[in-house]
Amino acid sequence: MFQCLELAKGNVMDREITKKDVWNRAIVLLARREYSKGELRKKLLLISGDIDVESVLNDLELAGYQSDLRFVESFIRMRVSQGHGLMRIRFDLKRKGVDEALIEEVLEASEVDWFELAFELYERKYAISSKPLDYKERARRVRFMSQRGFSFDEIQYAENEVLKNTN
Repeated sequence: MFQCLELAKGNVMDREITKKDVWNRAIVLLARREYSKGELRKKLLLISGDIDVESVLNDLELAGYQSDLRFVESFIRMRVSQGHGLMRIRFDLKRKGVDEALIEEVLEASEVDWFELAFELYERKYAISSKPLDYKERARRVRFMSQRGFSFDEIQYAENEVLKNTN
């Protein structure tokens, strides 16, 4: 591959892409936010040509620029603050190429109370609602909470707590 993207400026140059170019692109990406190794691999493969991306990724990891552990911790914090549940977070992390054992390890260490998180989201969204809780409305609420990644038990807990607090 003989065209190299001068990645910071977006200019095209007529020279072969080197390992240093791939490294610099990875650093530019990692300067913006954390990436999982799988995400970074996909992005670097687009520009790498014949360069060995795995060696660049390993070098980045050894230098401390890329860490799946740091990515997972950051991702979980972000998604919890957005009101996402355990199932959704786990699914999204797997889709980003993170090892399942690492996901479980960090989730156990995170000490998030998923039932309370479901309650807070449900209360924030529906506590003021004046709609009667008929079958159609309840199904709509359960669907919303399910899409956010909460289990049926967590949703049921949230519904019951909101009902307790409004009576």
